[in-house]
Amino acid sequence: MTEYTLNELMAVNVAHQLRDNEMGFIGVGTGGRAFTMAVGLPIVAARLAQLTHAPNFTVQIGTIISPDLKKIPREFTQSTLTSWPTAARIRADDNLDMFVKGKVDVGFISGAQIDQYGNLNITAIGNYIKPKVRLVGCLALPEHQAFAQRTFIITDQNSRTFIEKVDFVTGVGWNVNGKTRKDLNLPGGGPTFVFTDLAIFDFNAEGHRMQVASIHPGVTPSEVQEKTGFPLEFPKNIPVTTVPTAEEIRLIHDEIDPENILLKY
Repeated sequence: MTEYTLNELMAVNVAHQLRDNEMGFIGVGTGGRAFTMAVGLPIVAARLAQLTHAPNFTVQIGTIISPDLKKIPREFTQSTLTSWPTAARIRADDNLDMFVKGKVDVGFISGAQIDQYGNLNITAIGNYIKPKVRLVGCLALPEHQAFAQRTFIITDQNSRTFIEKVDFVTGVGWNVNGKTRKDLNLPGGGPTFVFTDLAIFDFNAEGHRMQVASIHPGVTPSEVQEKTGFPLEFPKNIPVTTVPTAEEIRLIHDEIDPENILLKY
């Protein structure tokens, strides 16, 4: 049996959902676990897709388009991003135009809070005026959720993150205070998948509520529900998340992330 980490399991399953000739947008994250979820794991998934079934999958990271994913920087600082070999660079003020113009097929995102309709919060915990915790702010999350054809949410799962209603809507999911994406005239396709350390979710249920698509090997439905702050819908026969193949793990270890920079945490 092939050995793999949870990060590798998640990255492989994200990669399986990427299509040839699509473009994915990856933000510039902070350090530690947040970097792994928002940046490292999407890069591994994108490169794995390129090496397997989607050779023409394109990545935009901040202001650079189609960087050379064979040459991953050891650190993701402004200087390394500036010197990273890439097919094209765009001005910072044109960065988000790719979303508005409908050029982004997949937006890779994460958040401090997510609710049952895929609304995300990375702005503040508690009251916005006097919050318990002031978070990073909106970054590009509103554009991801409003304009990307599909958004993939990647995060660890616990009852503090998965809550019934987010404290602040930084990025709009499928329903906000009774208003749908159609009501709000949002052109993007909305949240498609949520990839966590316990399971994979989609929004194909009635009303686009989050539902379980698969559970990772060794995880029970009760564990998934216990770490979710709202009732989940489970299929009658719950699929087990697809495990990585030996070749996929070899590609990650030998060609994509040999120094364990992207999936370290």
